[in-house]
Amino acid sequence: MQKRSQHTNPAHDVLAAYDWRRVAYLMMVSRGLDELEEKTLVPEKKVLYQFSARGHDLAQILLGLKLTDCNDAVCGYYRSRPILLALGVDLADALGSSMARAGGYSDGRDIGVVFNYPNLGGAAALPMCGGVGAQYTPTAGWAQAIEYRAKVMKEKAYEQAISVVLGGDASVATNGFWAALTIATTQKLPMLFYIEDNGFGISVPSTFQTPGADIASNLASFKNLHVLSGDGSKPEESAILIAEAIDHVRQRKGPCLLRLKVPRLQGHSFQDTQTYKSAATVKHEWSRDPLPRLRDFIVPEHLSASEWGQLEEEARAAVLQGRESAEARPVSDPQRVTRHVFFEGELQQRGGQYPEGYHPPAISEVPKSEGQRLNMVAAIRRTLDHELAINSRVAVFGEDVGPKGGVHAVTLGLQDKYGPKRVFDTSLSEEGIIGRAVGMALAGLMPVPEIQFRKYADPAMEQINDCGTMRWRTNNRFAAPMVVRIPGGFFKCGDPWHSQTNEVQFVHSPGWRVAVPSNAEDAVGLLRTALRGNDPVIFFEHRAMLDAASARRPYPGDDYVLPFGKARTVVAGDKLTIVTWGAMVERCEQAAQGRSVEVIDLRTLMPWDRETVLASVTRTHRCLIVHEDLGTAGFGAEIAAVVIEQAFMELDAPVARLTMPDIPSPHHPQLMESVLPSVEDIRSKLDELMGF
Repeated sequence: MQKRSQHTNPAHDVLAAYDWRRVAYLMMVSRGLDELEEKTLVPEKKVLYQFSARGHDLAQILLGLKLTDCNDAVCGYYRSRPILLALGVDLADALGSSMARAGGYSDGRDIGVVFNYPNLGGAAALPMCGGVGAQYTPTAGWAQAIEYRAKVMKEKAYEQAISVVLGGDASVATNGFWAALTIATTQKLPMLFYIEDNGFGISVPSTFQTPGADIASNLASFKNLHVLSGDGSKPEESAILIAEAIDHVRQRKGPCLLRLKVPRLQGHSFQDTQTYKSAATVKHEWSRDPLPRLRDFIVPEHLSASEWGQLEEEARAAVLQGRESAEARPVSDPQRVTRHVFFEGELQQRGGQYPEGYHPPAISEVPKSEGQRLNMVAAIRRTLDHELAINSRVAVFGEDVGPKGGVHAVTLGLQDKYGPKRVFDTSLSEEGIIGRAVGMALAGLMPVPEIQFRKYADPAMEQINDCGTMRWRTNNRFAAPMVVRIPGGFFKCGDPWHSQTNEVQFVHSPGWRVAVPSNAEDAVGLLRTALRGNDPVIFFEHRAMLDAASARRPYPGDDYVLPFGKARTVVAGDKLTIVTWGAMVERCEQAAQGRSVEVIDLRTLMPWDRETVLASVTRTHRCLIVHEDLGTAGFGAEIAAVVIEQAFMELDAPVARLTMPDIPSPHHPQLMESVLPSVEDIRSKLDELMGF
């Protein structure tokens, strides 16, 4: 670890490169915004959620002014408004977002301290999240995308770009921080970890976050990481350290961690009275206020006292004008609040392939169905192979997907063909896998991360939820389309860790499309639609179907796509409708033999084809829903509710469900089969309903 100060390294040329007038003006604006909110807008209940940046502001502004590459990106947290000011965010947007007015960061959908700033043509502020530490892995993904676009796609515009993440000292205890640190250091990514250490995580001191309350000291010997530490309240020291950190990363010497000690001059949020701080602590913090230190540094060397006063007047006028413009904005039209959960035809400003001019190849919804029958493993692999071949933005990654070819052999041979930069293994961190995919998607790639088994997605749920809501909560400014491949369900045996389905959890995560193919042809069509789409997709690969004879189909062609929300009628009938998906399709088809039963394979759960289901139930007057997931709050309950609400008068029998009991999947095959809906169970239920 290196520690620098103005006494040991004046670095006159570095200091001379800063526009100190601009630094002072932005700091005064930041202070003015904080004061306006605290003294006026919060008491008037025009701002409902407020965090002061006092004490953090100087160093953030110095950092923001160094992000000069148009492909730089920064992701902050709730105390990061000063860096957005340095990037050029409009004051009416900043204040209007705090007041939850129309426009701004989110059109009133998200709290105003959750920032985003597309800044087309300049450094972007990636959509931050409300969860502490959730900003780290997407920023690592942007850093990986920088390398990918420079080295794989040969785009010179990315050769000097960097990725910067801001975090408080409390965030260094989170899984996201360590996952991102592992990604950045093992891959030697152009990423700067900027840690603002104010000594507290709300009320909890830094000693609870990292031993000795000094993450820089603890990481001093971390491999492939340049570590710097200093005082963020001192203008000269901050400027020199920030310049060194930025230069280190821009020169492709690897990632850097810069920890700056800063005072938090207000409570954690407006409601925080700081009773946990002693009077001496508060007094010491205010003695380190960077604003008077900045004035002492600037006046008279860079500005005269009168010019400093003039800047104060300019900043005050700008804040008042920003307030006037913000308060003139209306509340967003409530009729618009349900828009932009999914892509609706209006392109997002940043994220995904389409804003950069991607045009998908010709498609066909009619399968060619030529050649030998393939199992689902071979069909999915062939689809990935083709899309990798025709689209350099596609990258496949996850645990063991490289030389091993995945634990289910789906990616076997793809790394040999496309190289380790396009098909690659990752560290064992699901949060890291999905988080980096978010950042890569934001940077214009089409990531295809794999989660080895459904249960393993649980550590990544924060990133999954944040990704799904991104388009909505930024009001279509950002989106992160990707395809997350997840094997799951029973196989030759079961267990609580590898055999879970629980698709309903993703259906209940707004913004995700969910595919559950039951055969090779559908898998090809749905996967290709997802890879050429503009929304994030969960793509389930059922373990029992990967090599099942019933799931084998001829390859439907390289142009074949299958629209989401279009069910398949597997068996026609007029006495009862079975609604099912995944591995249960095969069992329902067998159970229907000899009976006039219509079997519907939904194929996708978000969206699901309610029109086909309702039309069938209207003809048959009976409905049985069969699924592998647990019964309580399973997706079958949603289907049953819709059928009852919209086709109640057509029913001649109660809507019934046949599911797993509310237990994890048992391991022994006999125990597992005893709780799965069997062909015999389905037949018995059919006979019961048809005799009602």
